[in-house]
Amino acid sequence: MRKVLLLLLLAHQAWAQSTANSTEPVKRPGDSLSVYNQQLSPAEMKQDLQLFLDIRKKANSGLYRYRTQKQIDSIYKWAFNQVRQPMSTIGFYKIILQLTDFEGSCHNYTEPQAALVSYLNRQRAFFPFALKYIEGRMIFNSKTDLIPVGSQILSINGVTDKELMRSFYKYMTADGYTQTQKQSASVNKSYGIRYLYEYGVRDSFKIGFLAPGATQQQTVTVPAVSLEERKANLTLRYSAPVDSVIDYNVQPKYSFRMVSPTTGLLNLRIFTMAADADDPAFPVYVSFIDSVFRVLANNNIPNLILDIRSNPGGSDPTFEQPMMYLTDSSFKENTLAYTIFDEVPYEKYFWGVSTAVKMDSAEKMSGKQLLKDYFPALHNGRNIQNSKYNPVYHPKSPGFKGKLYMLIDEEVASAGSHLASLVKAYARNVTIVGVETVGGYYYHNGHMPAIYELPNSKIKTKFSIVHVEQDALIKPDQPEGRGIIPDYTVWPTFSDFMQNRDTQMEYVLRLIAGK
Repeated sequence: MRKVLLLLLLAHQAWAQSTANSTEPVKRPGDSLSVYNQQLSPAEMKQDLQLFLDIRKKANSGLYRYRTQKQIDSIYKWAFNQVRQPMSTIGFYKIILQLTDFEGSCHNYTEPQAALVSYLNRQRAFFPFALKYIEGRMIFNSKTDLIPVGSQILSINGVTDKELMRSFYKYMTADGYTQTQKQSASVNKSYGIRYLYEYGVRDSFKIGFLAPGATQQQTVTVPAVSLEERKANLTLRYSAPVDSVIDYNVQPKYSFRMVSPTTGLLNLRIFTMAADADDPAFPVYVSFIDSVFRVLANNNIPNLILDIRSNPGGSDPTFEQPMMYLTDSSFKENTLAYTIFDEVPYEKYFWGVSTAVKMDSAEKMSGKQLLKDYFPALHNGRNIQNSKYNPVYHPKSPGFKGKLYMLIDEEVASAGSHLASLVKAYARNVTIVGVETVGGYYYHNGHMPAIYELPNSKIKTKFSIVHVEQDALIKPDQPEGRGIIPDYTVWPTFSDFMQNRDTQMEYVLRLIAGK
């Protein structure tokens, strides 16, 4: 089945379009935040909330996967209590964020109306510097004379570092109860527009920090910058040389090299090398994967590092290809997949599959036909996937018989975490190093996204409609509702950050060397 990218990837794509006009003048006639961040009445918010809940119940097969009906009822009771007084659109948006985050699916995504996003992106209101999550702290990551690289950020505009980090957790959805991506992204990915949502438009930032080796806090106030200036500053961040190693925007989608005479390195940065098996790029990729394992076999290479860090996902059947060389077992993409509806519910409010572009009538018709082919008939509340889209994958030769080391991190999701799940379940002689993935081991809601627009707030809510139980063997170290748990949990260290060293890769190389 065509697997849709992790919502973070689609969000980035939509984001690129919504920020395309960010170089426009900051001021326009009649242009103000109040125009776009309109006050909503209690009646309007209650209507949107009720519709939001009704849509979830009718279309979202994952609503009760990690939460009981009592728990869902409880959080919606809280939400309805919050909207008894008029509230801004952004305030209401934050409530919707908490509802979507509570469900436990990394494919969930929520976005205000495009006009509000565009307005905020035009403002000279952005935090100018890069920050990085290191050892549980907010570490300064820009090269400037104002604050030394490696300083610990203690507060911004009077809000402490711990308060700041916790406030951004609701923006980062995760499968089940996983927290790892929330932790790092609350620093690494929260000082663009998310800061404006959470703390408003500011013209300056008062930063409290502790320089490396210092015991006395210092304070500096800096002016806000435009989005374009912020982007330029991020490109020049101190850690860019190491960050870029696993960045799918910088690196090839797939690559292989020998890191030593006894160790190969297969990088799979993102599974968008082919849309599906009919894509002309697919046989090229399949041939590449086969060539890698032939090189390993022909040269009796004893070690292989499979690096899928920061892989956000992609399309079937790309992620299954390397797996067939790593196992003696046959496997499937899933043991069960289904939707909970036959006809698209609440079609009046259905937007499409990308927040950037609304589906037209012809696209809707085509999408319905595709959906009917994949999920042909509803029986007893389940519309089971057409079996032809869940083939059996068999081991391929030459299989890799040596020692496999898989590198993962908290950004691995969707098809990326699905591969990691298969590797942990079925691979020969594997050691997993890194950080628990944001994508689940046993289960996820995925494959096909649905986006609805709420009528009053114009907030768009996105979720994936397919309940997917992955072909994942039960493991004693793999609890329910969690991402893939590594054998060795390894986060980047402060000392390696300061030296621009790849902590996780170097850990694997030491394992291989027997140190």
